[in-house]
Amino acid sequence: MADVFEALAAPARRAILDELIDRDGQTLFEICARLTMKHDLSLTRQAVSQHLTVLEAAGLISTRREGRCKLHFLDTTPLTEAVVNRWLKPKRKNDNA
Repeated sequence: MADVFEALAAPARRAILDELIDRDGQTLFEICARLTMKHDLSLTRQAVSQHLTVLEAAGLISTRREGRCKLHFLDTTPLTEAVVNRWLKPKRKNDNA
């Protein structure tokens, strides 16, 4: 769970997730272009690739190869586990304060 929060701590990684919400299944090149155009983030491809690695390690994105392209997809499952199950789940009567 700490990996999810650590991954979300960086503004650039949150911007990447925003772009994948807008349009899932993007290549590294597409993500770099959208970060530059929409978020005014001028990161190198290597920097974006490293951010994608952190997001993938946290389980927030998954990848799939199609020919020579590597596509990146958002996975919100870790967010549900980290946030909803931890803080938004109703307490049972037997739970202590």
